[in-house]
Amino acid sequence: MLEFVNVSKSFWTGRQRKVILDRASFRVELGNSMGILARNGTGKTTIMNMMAGLEKPDEGHIRKACRVSFPLGFMGGVANAHTAGENARFIARLYGLDPDYVEAFCRWVCGLEEYFDMPLSTYSSGMKSRFSFSLLLALEFDIYLIDEGMPGTADVEFNRKAGTILRDRLANATVIVVSHQASTLERFCRSGAVLRDGRLTMYDTLEEAKWHYEHAA
Repeated sequence: MLEFVNVSKSFWTGRQRKVILDRASFRVELGNSMGILARNGTGKTTIMNMMAGLEKPDEGHIRKACRVSFPLGFMGGVANAHTAGENARFIARLYGLDPDYVEAFCRWVCGLEEYFDMPLSTYSSGMKSRFSFSLLLALEFDIYLIDEGMPGTADVEFNRKAGTILRDRLANATVIVVSHQASTLERFCRSGAVLRDGRLTMYDTLEEAKWHYEHAA
């Protein structure tokens, strides 16, 4: 279970205070994957980071009684000066996992060949996304956080391999997806929510959330 209790979050832009969440309360139960629909610039990534524990709310409480992943594509905790293998082993130790297994798993999923043994600073953005996604899949969670869907890559073999593993993970896990496009959520989510002007409104079904997102003023 992941729960927000009267959570508020805002930022000072230099001209005004931008409200991300205003006393939001909601709960995500395991087994009920949820999609959050929000326009660009409304704070989707900030909400993901709060769910993962990467950012703290200004007010309220966030309660977690399960293992919540870092957001898909998040590269915090890795060092650009180190190789993918070195980073994989470091992250494995942080989570109390077997470094040999995590390194071998990431090497297989990434398909980066010799680049896996080179510093991340030499990677393209696509290569970094592939490595980040492989780490996400190597560390099994109860809830997976996905911001705007899977990382973009033209590598068909990577998409096939990573997509198959993700589907296997989600068969026994819960996913929270945030996106500005309703079609992104349809593959994963049963219930939905709409974020507008700092207000997060929950709906029992994704169809209800889509209708209000597309038709509300």
